[in-house]
Amino acid sequence: MLGLANRARKIISGEELVLKEVRNGKAKLVLLSKDASENTRKKISDKCRYYEVPMVLVENREQLGSSIGKDARVVVAIMDIGFSKKLIEMLDESQWG
Repeated sequence: MLGLANRARKIISGEELVLKEVRNGKAKLVLLSKDASENTRKKISDKCRYYEVPMVLVENREQLGSSIGKDARVVVAIMDIGFSKKLIEMLDESQWG
């Protein structure tokens, strides 16, 4: 699903770009790697909480990067509500189903 969103150009990655889009209200979902630094994790989670953007932790940066066809990525934002809803749904199913 992330690969599709990436091909549709509905994904951005990188800490500063993600923070900018969260502040602008364009980010619909943020995926953060569990192996992100403590500083990055706090900064991203605080912004997401303040601007009420859902945030999901993923296993590691290599997995996150490879799912969008790139090198390791610590943080990724989904810019489309449809993709973000489907990803949340899929993540919930994999966690509980």
